[in-house]
Amino acid sequence: MCGRFTLTVDENTVLDRFNATKANDFEYVRRHNIAPSQTVLAIVNDGEKNRLGQLRWGLVPFWAKDLKIGYKMINDRAETLAEKPAFKNAFKRQRCIIPADGFL
Repeated sequence: MCGRFTLTVDENTVLDRFNATKANDFEYVRRHNIAPSQTVLAIVNDGEKNRLGQLRWGLVPFWAKDLKIGYKMINDRAETLAEKPAFKNAFKRQRCIIPADGFL
């Protein structure tokens, strides 16, 4: 994946496309330059329905002592995702959809 992306569609388009409800009180803003470490729009399934909310972009592995390592953990190869220690636990248990409509 690229290091930055865009999300410029309106909120209702995202809600309809993913059959989601808005989880938290936050203001949806169209964005043209989303970068690692920033808050991003995410769709998470709670076991019953899809919810639209916000998450911070980056993966902090369980073994990391510094949260800043999460800013560097934004890419992995699909072929090794389930094998690498930094990603395999999250791959099995902590999934979400990050809507994007463009890459920079």
